[in-house]
Amino acid sequence: MATKHTPVPNGMTSFWRTEPHPLDSHRSTEFLPEKCDIVIVGAGYAGSSVAHHILSQTPVGVKPPSILILEARQACSGATGRNGGHMKPDLYNGIAGLAADHGVDAAAEVAAFEAKHVSSLKEFIEKEKIDCDYSVTKAVDVQLSADHSKRLKDGYEKLIKKGCAPTTTAKYIDTNEAEKFSGVKGAKGCFTYDAGHIWPYKFVLHLLEQAIARGVNLQTHTPVSEITESSAAGSSHRWAVMTARGSISAKTVVLATNAYTSSLVPQYKDKIIPVRGTCSRIIVPPGTTAPRLTNTYTLRWNTWNYDYLIPRGDGSIVVGGARPAFIDDLDSWYNVSDDSRVLEPAVRYWDNYMQRNFIGWENSHAYTDRVWTGIMGYSSDGLPHVGLVPGQQDKYIIAGFTGHGMPQIFLAAEGLAKMVLKDVGFAQTGLPRLFESTSARLESRENKIFASTPGGGKPQARL
Repeated sequence: MATKHTPVPNGMTSFWRTEPHPLDSHRSTEFLPEKCDIVIVGAGYAGSSVAHHILSQTPVGVKPPSILILEARQACSGATGRNGGHMKPDLYNGIAGLAADHGVDAAAEVAAFEAKHVSSLKEFIEKEKIDCDYSVTKAVDVQLSADHSKRLKDGYEKLIKKGCAPTTTAKYIDTNEAEKFSGVKGAKGCFTYDAGHIWPYKFVLHLLEQAIARGVNLQTHTPVSEITESSAAGSSHRWAVMTARGSISAKTVVLATNAYTSSLVPQYKDKIIPVRGTCSRIIVPPGTTAPRLTNTYTLRWNTWNYDYLIPRGDGSIVVGGARPAFIDDLDSWYNVSDDSRVLEPAVRYWDNYMQRNFIGWENSHAYTDRVWTGIMGYSSDGLPHVGLVPGQQDKYIIAGFTGHGMPQIFLAAEGLAKMVLKDVGFAQTGLPRLFESTSARLESRENKIFASTPGGGKPQARL
């Protein structure tokens, strides 16, 4: 198994990347600049959002800092361009665990922060007129085990009793009504609350297009091999960013590298771990009499086995998960950074998926159109790393989103931009306190990825 994880050059094509943008393999200049103010490594959701917020926070009439974005492959070719497009906050499930570990106030900060993304993205996308299929709807989290449903309900009620305000916006539907409410066979209970879904690639490419129009230099197909401190005495450009096309001297570096972070910052080895996941797209033939889905779904059989579904306006459905097909084969998904091939056992998992699980879909003839894989950056403690790299100056990180970055990254980038541009401390950013990357987190031996798996003690993919 590789010890230094870097993006493979031939990642397979997801549904989201079937309509490449003109900037997909863009290079703003033929040659790399010798120096710049800020180098952002990674042109996905995180990197593009950081660039956007730095530009938007630069006062009118003030020249923005020079920004260079380096991307190993095409723009938005990593996890963002391969995920399910689910803008779904966590209001009760992982939040209950955070409350137990860190207290209700800290957990409530995370829940409120994630919930804010649903409405904030809607306002931003409408204001900017971004064509990215963003839709706000309801999440329906369906529990298919009575015992597991009871555990989640107990945790949900405990959060409300302890004053976790964001949790009160979720509604629980009990066993008597769950199957009828959700349309899922065998539902033992479900939760519902506001959520959204999006074409993530189109959103990111819009941000990059606007950034380039304001002078940002985007260089795709330019992997970074190393970041070292500059040897130039007295230089304000502290960092030397190395690539095969040359090196760049930078005042500030932002690592928006998610699963690949440890290859450039070894402190994050075993703290942000590459995990391979699987998504698919299901086609519903014209003329079907199956009920049309308008909500997003999670189908949850137990703590480790769950899928998520995002219905699209064109009638297709993006579905991710398939954990039972591969979770016992550790080497196929844990600490793996190869997204050039699909997890073969997962391909057949999607056969007749809608027919098996949804009421009224038995004769729908729905079929799987495409299956793809992607590499996520899993944090060992389940929380993203945002802020200054501990012990470093002018080197920042926004990574480790554990397959849950859509309702975390855009506003996390807004807070990080304040640190980069205005030199404020993490506490002044408004970000959840648990997101800060600290020495204590890097020194901890905790690995929550190894919890709640079949057989016990094996790593779990929280997709």
